Amino acid sequence: MCVLRSLRRGPEEIRHLLKYINAEDFPPREYITPGSPTAIVRRNMNGAREMVLVRWGFVPSWAKEILPGKPLVNARAETVYEKASFKNAIRRRRCLIPADGFYEWQGDVPGRKQAWYIHKPDQTAFALGGIYEHWLGAHGSELESAAVLTCASGMPVAAIHERSPVVILPEDYERWLSQDEQVQDLLKPPPDDFWTMEKTIIARPRKPEVQTPPPAPKPQMDLL
Repeated sequence: MCVLRSLRRGPEEIRHLLKYINAEDFPPREYITPGSPTAIVRRNMNGAREMVLVRWGFVPSWAKEILPGKPLVNARAETVYEKASFKNAIRRRRCLIPADGFYEWQGDVPGRKQAWYIHKPDQTAFALGGIYEHWLGAHGSELESAAVLTCASGMPVAAIHERSPVVILPEDYERWLSQDEQVQDLLKPPPDDFWTMEKTIIARPRKPEVQTPPPAPKPQMDLL
């Protein structure tokens, strides 16, 4: 699972890594939590890379409403091409999600699990494989949302958790963002020397500002 991650690196580093053309910045954050805004990089209508902010918590385009509860933040690589919620997005709406680390927990006793912070040895940023969707409500409200792809963990993460996020390496950015519908071979963990891990203590994150669509305007009635 990937339910908490960080992006502490500055906007200049992220722009250099992902080479998006607009001036959108995402301020450094120690904790990016489910339901909160997240930065994604995708292709725009002209084929150039752009950064936008969307909700981390995937909402299928066909959903009648946005239900309360835990947001759908992850999509399993093994079933993403089959699940009704994700199968169109993985073929047509893939994105890169910048991060510089993520958190996992080890242990089975609630309240006593050991938190681990997992990152590159040089602490630099990387890109997670993501999918995004555009949702339009019955009364005109709109929402863009995203999910992180996960796969079976490689080492060293497998020593503490069976799942980890899919990482897209720089040489695969172009293909991941292309119109190629079949990218199953990229849905895998990075090389074993990609990660280092350290025990950590998680400060209680603030309650996320859940991004929900604004209420639809009430119809205006002319007085006779």
